Amino acid sequence: MQMTAKTEVAENRMEQYMQKTFKKTASLFANSCKSVALLAEANSELQWRASEYGRNLGIAFQLVDDLLDFVASSDVVGKPVAADLKLGLSTGPVILAAQQYPELNILMARKFAECGDVDRARDIVLNSDGIERTRQLARQHSQNAARLASTLPNNDGAADVLVDFALSQLDRQS
Repeated sequence: MQMTAKTEVAENRMEQYMQKTFKKTASLFANSCKSVALLAEANSELQWRASEYGRNLGIAFQLVDDLLDFVASSDVVGKPVAADLKLGLSTGPVILAAQQYPELNILMARKFAECGDVDRARDIVLNSDGIERTRQLARQHSQNAARLASTLPNNDGAADVLVDFALSQLDRQS
């Protein structure tokens, strides 16, 4: 089955967003976790698992952060609502909402720069499945991190704490 040009653009946009998420956030988590394994003189397999735990945790963290830009109040999050939109950024919820509401593509192309673009984009995202799909993606990465953590040595309950921490990302309010 051949993909349509619109589907390819949407998938490419989401792939670019995930790469940016890795470079911006998840790589820090991954390298930090791998560093701990290196310092503990763990074998290469455990180093890889620690790194993958961090990568998945970092992606889940960023996805939840992007969700909070739409669903949390500025008092709780500590930054203005729709801050990313105001900066011209297309995050996961926006990209996924655009698959359902193609008119968002025009707003994204001009980086929400025209009067009313930010409010319009926010309304579209809130009325789309972009929030829920982003939440599902965050859940998937959080669960992947938890699964990886459960394979690490559980010295003094450390792996259990890592599992709980990974799963707690979905409940973050700020």
